[in-house]
Amino acid sequence: MPVPSSTYQLAAEIEGRVAARSISTSSRVLVYHLPRCSLLHRSSIMSNLVDQAKEFMADKVPDIPKPDASLAGVSVRSLSRDGVLFHSQVSVSNPYPFTIPICEIAYTLKSAGREVASGRMRDPESPAASAETMLELPVTVPYDILISLMRDLGRDGDIDYELDVGVTVDLPVVGNFTIPVSTAGEIKLPTLSDMF
Repeated sequence: MPVPSSTYQLAAEIEGRVAARSISTSSRVLVYHLPRCSLLHRSSIMSNLVDQAKEFMADKVPDIPKPDASLAGVSVRSLSRDGVLFHSQVSVSNPYPFTIPICEIAYTLKSAGREVASGRMRDPESPAASAETMLELPVTVPYDILISLMRDLGRDGDIDYELDVGVTVDLPVVGNFTIPVSTAGEIKLPTLSDMF
């Protein structure tokens, strides 16, 4: 007895659905496993690229032009309720044809081996492109520290000082880069009558 054509059609349809499910299931398995391998492989490639970039930069950084800085001497600017305001100037030279941001200027003022003032200036003026920019550096020393210093030295008048400054700039590719500068000399302190 011949098999109706509809039976073949039904069998073919069932076989097609089974195959489709098998493919779909197989695809899901592949989709589940392949990304894991792919992510691991991708992570390995990225790690190698980062290592190569670090090695490249380590070789090239010494050849990259960097900003330079210089520091002027210290002088007494004024007297205030908080203390004596000393003053200096930091000159920053920018070799790039674009502005570079200064993250901060950190400073420490010493006299007779003692720290008399320290602090940080956050986000000061950025040096202009291919130019030298002068930045003001105010340093306030409290009266009690100056009086103690005068007593220890046994005199008022001229004292030795040392000013250490670190100018941190944000360089392209390199990142934060600190330029250390310092100056030393003598400064005439205000007298006690000037202070009070």
